[in-house]
Amino acid sequence: MHFVDVDHISKSFGSQRAVDDVSFTVNGGEIFGLLGPNGAGKTTSIRIMLDIYQADGGSVRIFGSPIKPETRDRIGYLPEERGLYQDITLERCVMYLARLKGLDKHTAQTRMDDYFKRFDLDAHRKKKVKTLSKGMQQKAQLIVTLIHEPDLIIIDEPFSALDPVNTQMVKDLLAEQREAGRTVIMCTHQMHQVEELCDRMLLINQGKVMLYGSLRGIQQQFARQEVYVDLDQPVTETFAGVRSVQPRNHGFLLELEDGASPDNILQNLISQGRSIRRFELAMPTLDEIFIQTVKGQAPVNGVTMEG
Repeated sequence: MHFVDVDHISKSFGSQRAVDDVSFTVNGGEIFGLLGPNGAGKTTSIRIMLDIYQADGGSVRIFGSPIKPETRDRIGYLPEERGLYQDITLERCVMYLARLKGLDKHTAQTRMDDYFKRFDLDAHRKKKVKTLSKGMQQKAQLIVTLIHEPDLIIIDEPFSALDPVNTQMVKDLLAEQREAGRTVIMCTHQMHQVEELCDRMLLINQGKVMLYGSLRGIQQQFARQEVYVDLDQPVTETFAGVRSVQPRNHGFLLELEDGASPDNILQNLISQGRSIRRFELAMPTLDEIFIQTVKGQAPVNGVTMEG
């Protein structure tokens, strides 16, 4: 089931076209990456989805229909800009926002206590929000986003201001949401987080769709004729089927000649009596694909790849 259907939406602010004919779907129970450089149109697209902005054209359906008041109770939204009340205590702020989401006092209290312990905020619950660090406020914002157990979670730059320990905690939490059958749309420009978490992705630049599909399908589309090997002995020269050899991450990157296949190279190494610790196709990182696409050097532009 598609939890979200975005159909040819556009939005302009004066002469600036922020979103230009963007379409995509988000499936139930997946983590979907909405990617792009700063100013690409990611946040504007989210605000159109949430009916904060009215699109100039196109339509959005959430849970199969246009967004309605009752739909909002099934959505958790983490904006890039923090929306916490600064002059009240953390405990009072989270409780107030949880009650606005429709939770009764007992349920809100129980869930808040659990989250405070998990996020190491229990000792800070009586402090005013404005006295907390940026990282603590980001964790509090995440609690507010998730406390009512929404079916659809939309998070804009969720790892902002978090140290590595808390970043891993949030990644584990998002994976748990997916395992529980909830759907996550993650808006970010941190490609390595997308590689770790997302099932599918959409890359937009200057308001236009550049890449859309499964992570694996997109990486395969950009894959080069290269394999990565980790052997018992260094590769000091080329051999049949290999055009060049480069050291890479304690192993070697082998660029294949035209017509050579990874299977041929593997058999060749075995025939040489090599002890092979690791052998794999060298897939480009999402960072490399992102840079190549945004610079206008990508071979695929605005094409759906659902492999």
